[in-house]
Amino acid sequence: MPERLRWGLLSTGHINRSVIPPLRASQRNELAAVASRDGERARAYAREWDIPRAFDSYEALLADPDIDVVYVSLPNSLHAPWAIRAAQAGKHVLCEKPMGQTAAQVDEIAAAATGAGVVVAEAFMYRHHLQTLKVKELVDGGAIGKVRLIRGSFSFQIADEGNVRLNAALGGGSIWDVGCYPISYTRYLLGQEPVEVFGRQTTGVHGVDEMFAGQMRFNGDAAGQFDCGFRVPHRQHFEVVGSEGTISVPVPFQPATRAQIWLTHGDAEPEAIDISSPELYAGEIEDMADCILTGKAPRVSYADSRGNAAAIVALLTSAKEGKPVNL
Repeated sequence: MPERLRWGLLSTGHINRSVIPPLRASQRNELAAVASRDGERARAYAREWDIPRAFDSYEALLADPDIDVVYVSLPNSLHAPWAIRAAQAGKHVLCEKPMGQTAAQVDEIAAAATGAGVVVAEAFMYRHHLQTLKVKELVDGGAIGKVRLIRGSFSFQIADEGNVRLNAALGGGSIWDVGCYPISYTRYLLGQEPVEVFGRQTTGVHGVDEMFAGQMRFNGDAAGQFDCGFRVPHRQHFEVVGSEGTISVPVPFQPATRAQIWLTHGDAEPEAIDISSPELYAGEIEDMADCILTGKAPRVSYADSRGNAAAIVALLTSAKEGKPVNL
């Protein structure tokens, strides 16, 4: 194992610009290469971002023995196929969310990773931020009593009708892009999977959900509600309502290095809790290094990724059929 893990970017996707700075700042990782199906595009991207090597195909990057870790930042429908191919090539993989768009796809990735003896983890960056860990600590510690209701929202406007998020063939849709966050957060805090879901969506001309609202019922009578979309202004908020208080998270999914949450007990005035954390995307980079170099289990497990995919598929099925779906 090299002293520093050498990373290759599988595509020139926009999200890369979020992981490049923490890779550059890390003591245990380095950015070594980028690949594109267009060789000139790969070389131009490498020049723009000062990346040492450029490959004119994804296959060429996976075949290179000097690459230890691959970051899969392709469109949603290509995440699972290329995560599997990367694992089979002996590469560790940080795969953008969603890792798979069915539970079966996540199972296939897990099997490929286990067979090759490599780490594959889903890149849910918010899960590594100290704000998220603090909310989990408060909930598990009984700070608001028994959780009764969790509500989350995440939306933004898409102006470019050619945006890949609107492409049905590439796994687009608002629930896969932003709705996945409140679904994941709710499941994480409750530590269980929903037993029943109900969803409603607004389908645009591109054939994907452009707005989605859903409900999830959990054992113990806890309920989750969320909404997401591409056709309303940018919004994100998260609230956890317990039998004895509430936790309000103004910026739950893209928190800054200095964040703030609000804890309320009964009818008392809300208490602000300030949180300082490393840069948002640094957590998933360092978690991968921990997993590869020390054998630590990924913070986002295969079971977690599988559960999120299963919940989203059930919600989409519910929206299509117009009735609740049991899991």
